[in-house]
Amino acid sequence: MFDVDLCVIGAGSGGTRAARIAAGYGAKVIVAEESRIGGTCVIRGCVPKKLMALASHFGEDFEDAIGFGWSIKAVHFDWQLLKNARDKEIARLEGIYRNNLVEAGVTIEQSRAVIEGPHNVRFVDFGKRVRVKKILIATGAQPLLPKDIPGIEHAIVSDHVFNIEKQPERILVVGGGYIAVEFAGIFSGLGSKVILAHRGDKLLRGFDEDIRDEIGASYAERGIDLSLKTTLTRITKSAGGLLATLSDGRAIAVDQVLIATGRGPNTQQLGLEEAGVKLGRKGEILVNDWSRSSVPSIFAVGDVTDRANLTPVAIREGHAFADTEFGKKPWRVDHDTIATAVFSVPEIGVVGATEAEARAKGSNVVIYKTRFRPMRATLSGRREFMMMKLIVDADTDRVLGVHITGRDAAEIIQLAAVAVTMGATKADFDRTIAVHPTAAEELVTMRSPVKG
Repeated sequence: MFDVDLCVIGAGSGGTRAARIAAGYGAKVIVAEESRIGGTCVIRGCVPKKLMALASHFGEDFEDAIGFGWSIKAVHFDWQLLKNARDKEIARLEGIYRNNLVEAGVTIEQSRAVIEGPHNVRFVDFGKRVRVKKILIATGAQPLLPKDIPGIEHAIVSDHVFNIEKQPERILVVGGGYIAVEFAGIFSGLGSKVILAHRGDKLLRGFDEDIRDEIGASYAERGIDLSLKTTLTRITKSAGGLLATLSDGRAIAVDQVLIATGRGPNTQQLGLEEAGVKLGRKGEILVNDWSRSSVPSIFAVGDVTDRANLTPVAIREGHAFADTEFGKKPWRVDHDTIATAVFSVPEIGVVGATEAEARAKGSNVVIYKTRFRPMRATLSGRREFMMMKLIVDADTDRVLGVHITGRDAAEIIQLAAVAVTMGATKADFDRTIAVHPTAAEELVTMRSPVKG
């Protein structure tokens, strides 16, 4: 009756995980991918962006080394060398993803796929049709471009950054979320002149207010032209590059305009509505806790569902789907406590509730907070700070949230997330012996709550 047990549309992190796990249970699996294997995170997102973020820190590292006795001669950054090395690494990772699928017994169809019914999929590139028992949509999200700005066709989105052949001397980044903040820090660290325009009064909406204040102050200190309450109104192409007009009346000459104002679920032209799959306001696939859509045989995981749009979440959702549907091991992903990092300057790591969220839920909140210069900055002389904040429920003593800005914040928050996920209390933190001298020891040595 069916040609295959599972057809996965989209070979990103969530789709490939689901395909491999399902195949491991003996399912006959096909993965359809019209682009490169690995998806947004591996090919044009988290991984290449993190490599660029690492590269952007070395300028400060060279400067800081002088304070520790090193004699540093003139240094030079080569954009093309970084691009070549980064692209080589991404190609290597893509090969690993492809090989993992093949070794698991998954068939890869390099084609766009369209759903033609609850159990029917057509591979557009060569017209092949298959009957499938279950369909999993894992097509992710795509950057959005505003349609009402004259000259917007001259702008780029985050996907295009990795194709830039020459480093822009001047770049306007539009947006205030993860992607905008990260790329603004990256380009600034690599030596570009950066203007960051955001319509809000602070960066990183949804993060704790103290985090937002820290990152805003840091970016201004680093020389990034932080233009808040400002929008892009027009882009004009000229012989010398681009002229970007902002809502505050400024016309800025730049080499690139990067639009990073949001991403939308990649659900267009998949045949979803014709198949009866219900979509949300943003075009996201509406699913239940088991990632099942309104059509019983069609499931969806990852950013295309617009639940928690993070790569590790997509991987967990894909794994849970495969275990449940093919492994007879039903379980659901808990979306309540999810750690995340922003690879900004300084780095940000957070898990759990913000202070505002905790108070809005009626918790009797106690705040512990510290701000200090890390040991590295004492000899380098750099004006660099770390901030750590604990949100604690005064009635239960449970730690509701941990918020960190500073070097290696992402590494620290991963293990802090273990404690928060387990329901650790402030007393648990207090009785943990500190590792000295480290920055992370501050998490277990804060004794006095912030007054007021």
